[in-house]
Amino acid sequence: YLSRAEEIVLLAVWRLKGEAYCVPIRKQVAEVTGKEWSFGALYVPLSRLEKKGLLRSALAGTTNKRGGRSKRYYQITPAGKKSLLEIRELQEALWAGVLEGLPDETA
Repeated sequence: YLSRAEEIVLLAVWRLKGEAYCVPIRKQVAEVTGKEWSFGALYVPLSRLEKKGLLRSALAGTTNKRGGRSKRYYQITPAGKKSLLEIRELQEALWAGVLEGLPDETA
């Protein structure tokens, strides 16, 4: 299983497709969760996901704009996609029937 942070980060990388490096990942996570995550808060789940084989990363070439530093791009692996689909199925199964018959608390 994945931690919630790992799940959120993995989904963000999948949604960003080939443009997944820390700045857009952080923006995507903030848009979805409504909370700003520090870059440090992203590195832990990114590292864990890569160690689990659910993400892979590669450094892009250096640029003067970034002071000679490289960007690390992340890409979801087939195992990462499978893991997210399994999580979705599990959540749907867990939620099935939970809200049926309950009063609508949003009214």
